[in-house]
Amino acid sequence: MTMKFNLKSLTLTQACAEKSDALLVLLPTVDASQAKQGKDSKASWPLAQTVKGAQANGDFEDKAGKALTLYGAAGVSSRVAVILSSGDGSAKDVRKAVQAGMAALGGRSVKKITLCVADALLTAHLPIAMQVIADATYVYTATKGTGTKDKAGRKLAQVTVGVADSAKAKKAFAHGEALVAGMDFAKEWANRPANFATPTMLGNAAKSLAKAHPVVLCEVLGPKEVAKLGMGSFISVARGSNEPLRFIVLKYMGGAKSVAPTVLIGKGVTFDTGGISLKGGGGMDEMKFDMCGAASVLGTFRALAELKPKLNVIGLIPATENMPSGHATKPGDVVTAMDGQTIEVLNTDAEGRLILNDALVYAKRFKPAAVVDIATLTGACGVALGSVRAGLFSTNDVLTGELLAAGERALDLAWRMPLDEDYAEGLKSNFADVANVAPPGGGAVTAAKFLQRFTETDGAAHFPWAHLDIAGVAWKGGKEKGSTARPVGMLLEWLLSK
Repeated sequence: MTMKFNLKSLTLTQACAEKSDALLVLLPTVDASQAKQGKDSKASWPLAQTVKGAQANGDFEDKAGKALTLYGAAGVSSRVAVILSSGDGSAKDVRKAVQAGMAALGGRSVKKITLCVADALLTAHLPIAMQVIADATYVYTATKGTGTKDKAGRKLAQVTVGVADSAKAKKAFAHGEALVAGMDFAKEWANRPANFATPTMLGNAAKSLAKAHPVVLCEVLGPKEVAKLGMGSFISVARGSNEPLRFIVLKYMGGAKSVAPTVLIGKGVTFDTGGISLKGGGGMDEMKFDMCGAASVLGTFRALAELKPKLNVIGLIPATENMPSGHATKPGDVVTAMDGQTIEVLNTDAEGRLILNDALVYAKRFKPAAVVDIATLTGACGVALGSVRAGLFSTNDVLTGELLAAGERALDLAWRMPLDEDYAEGLKSNFADVANVAPPGGGAVTAAKFLQRFTETDGAAHFPWAHLDIAGVAWKGGKEKGSTARPVGMLLEWLLSK
């Protein structure tokens, strides 16, 4: 369930009077004489002296993420109030502050929250604050049994966001609402077990999105249509599965017809066993997350449907399982991609690139302004960058700069990785135009070099292209196991900045 957010003009005093289960007050500094909210100064609102006293006694530090929790405070309608320091007011500090506030509320039964942003400068970071609240209260329910206490989903149903001037905050607030809706949608599909997120089901989810939001158009191609297109590389991955492949095409055409679209391509391997090159059993259950790239594209389109910006965006999702069977592609087999290039499949567990390459070729028909593919492509990228930054590969400096900057603003970070031509040497084959893997070392780079071949025509770039390897950032394991919905935040920020 996507929670409901409301935007209101509230002074600090009015926020304290707002009827809710909990009040979070986001301050840019602990100094009670500095920030103002509307006509209020911090010196005149009900908790001003309490905050000042806590600061003087060393109980409330002027540091991002520090929280002062109060119960039954005089002049406050909410039963609990949490005062939060947001440090210098940067996006990073705002995130720390709201995370601290949600942690302070803990497991309390909270159905309604008032978030008071006590400084006009902080309103630019409303999307970050709203995202944190949504992340902290997200509950997966799709396959929970009727006896499970979390079956009802989020307990938090409503968040009132109080700002000094709601008119001036309207754009940031709308961005936040769309971001939450998009990330929730991405999480729901990435988190589903593979038997509840087959390629057919993923195609139906895209159709349902388009039906609910007519600004989005959807076409889903099956095995016959894909074969007619000549996508032999994509087909080779799907051969071992009883589940038929799907090629999903989403269109959001909010801009002028003359404006070239941006194309997003999401890897949609709904479960990856490795095929004949079978993975080890440990942790294989997490290979349901191998379609997080596809989920991020679905989530981005869900957000676009909310905002309705004047943009043209195409989404392409090749969706399939990668399974071992008597029909499966074997190591050493040679397959033919949509553009006629032949590929020696040395390792069937390097399957993501074998579905993305045909999608990259298909993208050329749109004469795109730029193409970005998003994929949980290589464990090597996760080893290199961990869970903090995604790997960004591109030969286009302008596109690289735009994506990196968008990631910084959205706190959905990436790091530029190399694409030296020397890395392509290992992909040479005696039996085909290219091999799908290179010898060990630099695996994330050689995977990107493989994809790069299919973005070119006669050796020249056909369109500005970037590849995001999200294998390290797309989901968490252990007790927090689940999708992060990255990089929906980066993609939405980038598209809206165009």
